[in-house]
Amino acid sequence: MTILYSVLVLGALGAIFGALLAFASKIFYVEVDPKQAAVRECLAGANCGGCGYPGCDGYAAAVAKGEAPCNKCVACAPEMHAKIAEIMGASNEEAEKMVAFVPCSGCTDVAEARFNYSGPEDCRAAMLFGGKSNKLCTFACIGMGNCVKACQFGAMHLENGVAKVDRAKCVGCGACVDACPKSIVKLIPESQRVIPACSSKDKGAAVMKICKAGCIGCMKCQRECPAGAIEVKDFLAVVDPEKCTRCGHCAEVCPRHIITDFGA
Repeated sequence: MTILYSVLVLGALGAIFGALLAFASKIFYVEVDPKQAAVRECLAGANCGGCGYPGCDGYAAAVAKGEAPCNKCVACAPEMHAKIAEIMGASNEEAEKMVAFVPCSGCTDVAEARFNYSGPEDCRAAMLFGGKSNKLCTFACIGMGNCVKACQFGAMHLENGVAKVDRAKCVGCGACVDACPKSIVKLIPESQRVIPACSSKDKGAAVMKICKAGCIGCMKCQRECPAGAIEVKDFLAVVDPEKCTRCGHCAEVCPRHIITDFGA
C-alpha cells in the first residue's frame, strides 16, 4: 500500500506541476511576428554577426520591425534578399558585396623579424610579447591566424606568415576585421580589384631596410598610370577604384611588385 500511495502522490504532483507549467506558458507567452519567422527562414543561419545584429534571430526581429534593411545578411544569396524584401513588401536595393582584404606582402622570407617568437599561436599574445609587431615593420600582418580562426566560412588562410583571403568564399561579415588586433584587415567593395598589398607609411629608405616587398613611395605608379588613378599618400600608393581601368600598367612598373589585380 505504501508503494501505491507513493505512486499516486507522485502522479498527482506531476499533474499539478504540468497544469501550472501550461498555465504559466499561456500567461508569459510572447507572440512572434509571422514576418519575423518568415524572414528567419530565409537567412543563412550562420549567426556570424556580419549584419551588425546579435545573430540571425536578432536580425530577423529587426527586419520585421522595420528597423533594418532587407539585404544586410552578408551570408545570404541575392535571391534571398529579394525574398525577404517581398515578405516585407519593400524594394530590394541590393548593396554591393564587401570582401576582406589584408594589405600586406610581408611574408617571413621578405620581412625582417624583430624577434624569434615561440609562444601561443595568437596575434595578441605575440603583440604583448614584443610590442606592435613580431616584424620590424610595425604595419605588417603578425601572421598568427586570429582572423583565420574567426572566419566561419573558410575564406582565410595563412601563407608564409601573412593572412590571405579567398574572395570566392568571403561573405564580408567582418569577423576577421574584429579579430585583428592591429586593424590591418579591411573590408572593401568586391569590385575593387587593383590594390597595393601594403600598409606601410614609413619612408622608402626605412622600408627597404626591413622589407623586400613593402611600398617605398617611389611614385612611379602615380606618374605612369594612364588613367591618373593612383596617388601616393603618406609614402603609400593608393588606387582610386572609380578611375582605375585595370590596364595592369601599374603592376608592371612597380619595382616592389606589390600592386596586384585580385580579380585577374
